[in-house]
Amino acid sequence: MPVTRVVLAEDEVLLREGLVGLLDRFGFQVLAAVGSAPELMDAARTHGPDLVVTDIRMPPGGRDDGLRAAVALRDERPDLAVVVLSQHVQAEYAAALLDSGDGRRVGYLLKDRVADVAEFVGHLRTVAGGGTVVDPDVVRRLLHRPRDPLAALSAREREVLALIAEGRSNAAIAAALHVTEAAVGKHVGNILTKLGLLPSDDTNRRVLAVLTYLRTQPSGGPPR
Repeated sequence: MPVTRVVLAEDEVLLREGLVGLLDRFGFQVLAAVGSAPELMDAARTHGPDLVVTDIRMPPGGRDDGLRAAVALRDERPDLAVVVLSQHVQAEYAAALLDSGDGRRVGYLLKDRVADVAEFVGHLRTVAGGGTVVDPDVVRRLLHRPRDPLAALSAREREVLALIAEGRSNAAIAAALHVTEAAVGKHVGNILTKLGLLPSDDTNRRVLAVLTYLRTQPSGGPPR
């Protein structure tokens, strides 16, 4: 069986070292083990792993930086296998991951599942082999969550819409995402179309898109 080459991202040092030892013991090759989202991006681009295993909450922001990095890497390499680990059930994060690439080669697992070593390793092998694994608790949450008006948007389109909600221009969004302004304009057009905001002389579609976005967020800002 070919050796699965892994880049691991976990900011808690003891857990990171424990995962490295676990992966080594079961025949995975750990190419890099890092503690922040920017380091994850650099390591994945440098080593070209078969599989990325990352915590969702990572420095520098300490929120969903690990997930954002994973989705960005999947944008660059849709065939990259990614497993994200979470302390809590977050259906929104799972949906963002499943929206990346073609929805295959992804896994969303609660950290508690790592305690069952055989099951955890089996999940990693499933994802690396082209399958998809989502924690049962997350599946239940996804099935019972209310309809999301942003459900049709891709992960990148949601990211663009969030930056629009911060009041940024297309040029500023392009600079923040390291893409061209033309690419941002295309994303904005897709967002407005998917939200059903047709051209009109009486309304500002960009403002309406922001209002739709804000209505989906918990009080105080984006999902934590």
